[in-house]
Amino acid sequence: MDEINYTLAGSWVAASLRSASPLMLVLLGETLTQRVGIVNLGVEGQMLAGACFGFGAAAVFHDPVLGLGVGALAGLVLSLLHGVLCIQLRVNQIASGLCVMMLGTGITSYVGRVFVGAEVSGLAPLAGQFASAQSFWQPLLTQLTWIAPLAVVLTLVAGVLLFRTRTGLHWRTVGESSTVAAALGLRPRLVQWQGLLTGGLLSGLAGAVLSIDYTQTWAQNMTKGLGLIAVGLVIVARWNPFLVLPVALLFGLADTSVLRLQAAAVNTSSYLLAAAPYVFCLGILVVTHLRADRDAHMPAGLKAVFNDR
Repeated sequence: MDEINYTLAGSWVAASLRSASPLMLVLLGETLTQRVGIVNLGVEGQMLAGACFGFGAAAVFHDPVLGLGVGALAGLVLSLLHGVLCIQLRVNQIASGLCVMMLGTGITSYVGRVFVGAEVSGLAPLAGQFASAQSFWQPLLTQLTWIAPLAVVLTLVAGVLLFRTRTGLHWRTVGESSTVAAALGLRPRLVQWQGLLTGGLLSGLAGAVLSIDYTQTWAQNMTKGLGLIAVGLVIVARWNPFLVLPVALLFGLADTSVLRLQAAAVNTSSYLLAAAPYVFCLGILVVTHLRADRDAHMPAGLKAVFNDR
């Protein structure tokens, strides 16, 4: 009985990690972007672009790894557009991000028509078989691919780079005040480009992971607002890459719980169950907003974004 319980626990952890991986990547990307004083609402469109073009490449060339690379580049290209508008031309960041989001939605709706309903072979699991049929590690090794550990490692590496390196200090300085950063001899626009492009790369990769590794299919608007949720959850993660991991895992656990309840034929509307993870995230945002120190970790440079008219 204990072995069965361990296996069940491992299965829940594996399912939560798989569900959380796309959100973890896009949330990490938006966290790093906002750390340099840029808000990118276009991550939803970038995720869709990554999911669509990454899936298309994987389907045409029968190579999921190539698809992940193409998806990451698709997100990078759209973030370039956002950068030209808000960094070079000083367009309002909120308006620019919305334009990128709508552009990504429109392009993927048109290009992705031919891939609707298609399937691809996903990535191989960490281990095809495991010696022990009943153990905590068995579902982790047989259900997870290398994407989940990669996402976890990236969050930890990003945290170390941001808080323990000179480059991270430069990013945080620019995020607090580009004027002060320039006075210190830094190049604020270059640093902002670095943060924005890193976020675009990660958001595109997140979309590709969603279509290639998680669902292994493409459907129009398949992100269902996940990119916008990431923008809000940056507040919950307190602009800290180290906190991206637990925040994403909480969402993954909520999403997995809903799927398990649906599989158990719970006598509740499937639409209500599908909305549960998003209600959960909304509740976290409300609780965070009620905290007296809710803005304590917010880069000061972001306040200018919302005060811009």
